Order: sequence, then structure tokens, then C-alpha cells
Amino acid sequence: MRRDDIDEDTPILAVAAAAELAGMHPQTLRQYDRLGLVVPARTRGGSRRYSLRHVAQLTEVARMSSEGMGLPAIARILELENQVRDLRSRVRDLEGQVENERANRPGARVFAAGASGSVVTLRQGRRVRRATEVVLWRPHGSAGALPAADAED
Repeated sequence: MRRDDIDEDTPILAVAAAAELAGMHPQTLRQYDRLGLVVPARTRGGSRRYSLRHVAQLTEVARMSSEGMGLPAIARILELENQVRDLRSRVRDLEGQVENERANRPGARVFAAGASGSVVTLRQGRRVRRATEVVLWRPHGSAGALPAADAED
């Protein structure tokens, strides 16, 4: 099995193996876990299991630490990197939903923002109430479609 075949988020490595791959002492990994810096998954018995992403994070922590960065700053950077990864995943999911809507409903408006700020899917032919909703996306060249500012019920 090649390394590329393994999901980088799958927790498969015990502490000793992850420490060896990261070039660290196993006790350092345990300390980072206690500090909430790099938190591995746990087995039912409570053993730590690290993923390849965790090993990459550990390597990055070591690099930043050797450059003089404090652990609180490193923790914040890792937190932000995790948020960016999660947001990118969400964007990919939403792009897939938009593509699915475009394929299944050609020419239809897809999403609008409701009065409360919630995102709502619009049915084919439904107009947008000007005072309470805003069209976020409309296909280019929609025949007979009104600009969002001119659409009314």
C-alpha cells in the first residue's frame, strides 16, 4: 500500500510510531495532547491514535518551536489552519450542491437569503420579495429573469 492510498485523517498510528515519524520523543506527543496542541483520536480503551495529518502538524509544531514561536501562538495557528480546512471542505460541498442544482434545474435561481439571514432554495418560477430576500446566484443569460433589485411578488 502506498502512502497516497491512506486517508490523511485516518487515525492509525500509535504514539511511538507517530513520534518516530515526527522525529520527536513520545512524551512530547503526550504533552502536546494534554495542552490541546495536537489532539489525537482515542481507541475505546483510551489509547492515542494519530493520523498522517497529526504527524504533519507535529512536524510543523517542531519547526515553529525551533524558530522561537511560543506554544500558545502555535496552538492558535493550528486552530486557524483547521478552520480553513473545514471551510474549504464546506465550500466544496456547497459547490457540489450548486452544480447538482444547475444540472437538475437549468435556468432556475438556486439560493436566496431570507429575512432572517438563512439560506433558502428557490423553486422554479418563484420570484424574490425585494424587501426581504436577495438573490445570491442566478445563471448567466437566464431568459426573462429580472435583476434582483427589480424582482417583486
